[in-house]
Amino acid sequence: MIASLIQELGPWNWMALGAALLIFELFLPGIFLLWIGIAAILVGTLSLQLWTMGFWTWQVQVLVFLVLSLLSAYVGSKIMAAQRNDSDQPLLNRRSEQMIGRTATLTEPISEGRGRIKLGDTMWRVSGPDLPAGARVRVVAAEDSELVVEAL
Repeated sequence: MIASLIQELGPWNWMALGAALLIFELFLPGIFLLWIGIAAILVGTLSLQLWTMGFWTWQVQVLVFLVLSLLSAYVGSKIMAAQRNDSDQPLLNRRSEQMIGRTATLTEPISEGRGRIKLGDTMWRVSGPDLPAGARVRVVAAEDSELVVEAL
C-alpha cells in the first residue's frame, strides 16, 4: 500500500508532507516540525531529480528522509543555540535574588536563626545570626523565598 501510494504521487508526496509539517509548525509550540518539514522538502527535491533512477526506491527515500531529518534537527539546534540571547535583566523573575547586597533594618528580631525585614513594600523572612529588632543587616544570599543576612 505504501509503495503504491509513493509510486502514484511521485516526488510530490514529500513536498506535500513537508508543507503539512511546516503548516503544523505554525500551530504547535516548539521548533521541531520545522526541521523535519525541511527534510521532507529536500527529499522531494531530490526525488524530482532522481525519480527515474533504479536505485531511488521508496525504502531509499525513507532512509534519506530519516538521515536528513536528524541532520537538519542537529543543524537547527546549533543555529538556535547561536541565536540565543542572554537577557539584559537576568534577575527579572527572581525577586529574592534581586535583594542580594541591599541593606535593611530588622522589623522583627532574628531569634533562633529566623526573623523579618522590610525591603520596599514587602516583608521578607530572613535567616542569620541572632540580632535584636532595629539592627542593620545586609542581604548576602537568597534561598528559595528566604533571605540570608549578616550584621553590618
